[in-house]
Amino acid sequence: MILAASLPGAPAISPARSWWAIFIFTVALMFNFLDRQLLTLLITPIKADLNLSDTQISLLVGFAFVVFYVGVGIPISRLVDRGPRKWIVGFGIAFWSLCTAGCGLAQNFFQLVIARMCVGIGESCNGPATYSMTADMFPRERLATPISVINIGMVAGSGMALLIGGWLIVWLTEIGPQTLPVLGTLKPWQMTFLIVGLPGVLWAILLVATVPEPPRREVAGAATPSFVDVLKFLRLWATAYGPMFIASGVKAMLSFGTVVWSPAFFERQFGYAPGEPGPTLGIIALIVSPIGLLLGGWIASRMAAKGIKDANMRMVLYVTIPLVPIAILYPLMPQAWMAFALLGCSLFLGSLGAGPANAAMQTITPGRMRGTTSALYIAIFNVLGYGAGPLVVALLTDNFYGEAGLGSAMASAAIILGPIGLILSWMALKPYGRAVLAAEERGD
Repeated sequence: MILAASLPGAPAISPARSWWAIFIFTVALMFNFLDRQLLTLLITPIKADLNLSDTQISLLVGFAFVVFYVGVGIPISRLVDRGPRKWIVGFGIAFWSLCTAGCGLAQNFFQLVIARMCVGIGESCNGPATYSMTADMFPRERLATPISVINIGMVAGSGMALLIGGWLIVWLTEIGPQTLPVLGTLKPWQMTFLIVGLPGVLWAILLVATVPEPPRREVAGAATPSFVDVLKFLRLWATAYGPMFIASGVKAMLSFGTVVWSPAFFERQFGYAPGEPGPTLGIIALIVSPIGLLLGGWIASRMAAKGIKDANMRMVLYVTIPLVPIAILYPLMPQAWMAFALLGCSLFLGSLGAGPANAAMQTITPGRMRGTTSALYIAIFNVLGYGAGPLVVALLTDNFYGEAGLGSAMASAAIILGPIGLILSWMALKPYGRAVLAAEERGD
């Protein structure tokens, strides 16, 4: 017998429950990026209190998080392809939220590294399970839209980290360090972590209680492929997956290098106080990025409905063309308002392609390979983007430009990385179209 969910294009659960799940996933991803990005706004006070270099800060922001995110993410993805996915997501949200609060208890660089590593462990549970469940809730030709909606959580979390985090750090700086029972004396940046981290635990409980586990879109009785089988499949379609994955990672290096260092850039270049650029950066992100995500998903879905098989990847290519020069020019602007404007343009263009990029990978991947494939995709995205992106900028400032030359370091990184991402996106286009046709023939 074949379940309804195994029929090509058939939804696994009702539309209302599917969209409720998307809402829950979106807010969960918002907490994910809120907790992850909060550190970027606290760079200046943490650097001063713990006497850290830009390179040490970049390791805290990037590799301290990414190493465990990736290391745990692959085994977790195997569970995603076999077990109850919503419980994996729920556990991950609760764990990373507690560990974010734990960052606020750190007293030195080593303790903060450990806390960031634990945040990475928790957040590794989210992406593969969320996107695997989403792919089983919606037909292939409409998948770009719900994934774009979920990705609003990413930009909303990043924006809220800047907005709420900025207000919090300014307010807490005004009231100064506080002595709390059991916890002792906490500085403003430590209290910020505690206040932001703990609410995610409540959302984890709501997710587990209300989100349904969708049946997998597959022939009944289908076995879960081994990790080796997944790698063989990816190798078979390497001309599609290879450029897609690496292009995403390279562009993530550019994106995260820009986002992570933007608050410090405005503080150093234009004389803002610590936390002061946060509300402006957050408002820009919260306005332009959701519009870009929804519009990008809608355009890609319309293109696919017209029979354009490579619609998702074509959308990624189109938005990368204007994105490259804007990313180069943004940190070179002589006035703050000009830099804010170009950053808004950059965020908008990047958001246009975010949903289609993820939908492209889900569309061509068999159902019980999606968790593992998503984990590999996310691993490359985060190692290159979140790990190497901030580090490249930091190494350029520490070794070539100095702290005052942060903008030049960001522009230099964009000059190198932008064209590479554009070329790789173009290389993926035709192989991706062939992979879509093959996926339709398989019925997954």
